[in-house]
Amino acid sequence: MYKTSVLTSDFGIKEVGPNAFPSQLYNAMIAPIIQYAIKGGIWYQGEANTGEAFKYRTLFAEMINDWRSKWGYEFPFFWVQLANFMKPAVIPVQSAWAELREAQNMTLSLQQTGQAVIIDIGEANDIHPKNKQDVGYRLALAAEKIAYGKDIVYSGPVYQSMKTEGNKIILSFANAGSGLLSKDKYGYLKSFTIAGEDQKFVWAKAFIDGDKVVVYSDEIAHPVAVRYAWGDNLDDANLYNKEEIPASPFRTDTWKGITQDK
Repeated sequence: MYKTSVLTSDFGIKEVGPNAFPSQLYNAMIAPIIQYAIKGGIWYQGEANTGEAFKYRTLFAEMINDWRSKWGYEFPFFWVQLANFMKPAVIPVQSAWAELREAQNMTLSLQQTGQAVIIDIGEANDIHPKNKQDVGYRLALAAEKIAYGKDIVYSGPVYQSMKTEGNKIILSFANAGSGLLSKDKYGYLKSFTIAGEDQKFVWAKAFIDGDKVVVYSDEIAHPVAVRYAWGDNLDDANLYNKEEIPASPFRTDTWKGITQDK
C-alpha cells in the first residue's frame, strides 16, 4: 500500500495511506453504485477514528444520513461495535476505544439502525478478531428485526436508567429479552466500575437482582456513576440476556472524556 504526504491545518506534514482520503473512498466505492437499489447497509469500521471518538458522534451519523439522501430513502443501516482489543487494564482507566463505542451507541438514535456488540470476542493482539461467525450472526439478528420485521430478540441488554440506594447503584435495562444473564458459574458480574463525586473509578462488585443489576464497592460510600466494560479491552465482560447476546459497554455519567477536545 502506498503512502503520500499531506499538509495539515497547522502547516505540519504527515504521511497517510489511501484510506485516509474520504473523497477517494466515496468516489471510487459509493458513488458508482448509487444508481442501484439496495435493501440496507452494513458497516464494520471505527478503529482508525478512536483518536477522535467524540467527533465520531456526529461524523458517523452524518455519513449515514448523507448516504440515505443520495439513495433517496431511509434504508436500514447496521454496524459492528468495536471489539475488545489491546492489553487489559489492571486498574480502571480512560479509554478512547470506549468513547468510540459510546459514539456508535449514540448513533442508534437514528431510525432503522442496529448494532452488533462484540465486546466478548476480540483478541488482545489482533485488531481483526478471527471469530467472524458470531459477528455475522449478531448482524443478521438486527437485520431480521429491523429490515424484515421479525418478532425476535435481536440486541443484548442496553443501559436505560439508574437510581442510588445507600452505597449501591441500581441499573435498569432495555432489550433484556427473556431475562438478564451472567456468564459466570458463580453468577458474578465483572467489568463494572463505580465512582463518587471525585470521578475516581474503582472496580465494583455487581450482581443480577431480578431485572436489575446492583453495583457497589466498599470503597465508595456515596456513589454517583457506574461504567461497564469501559476500556480498550475488558476481556471479562459477562453481562448478557438469556438469548446470550452481550450487553453493550456503557457509562451512566457524562463527564468529559479524553477525546472531546481532539
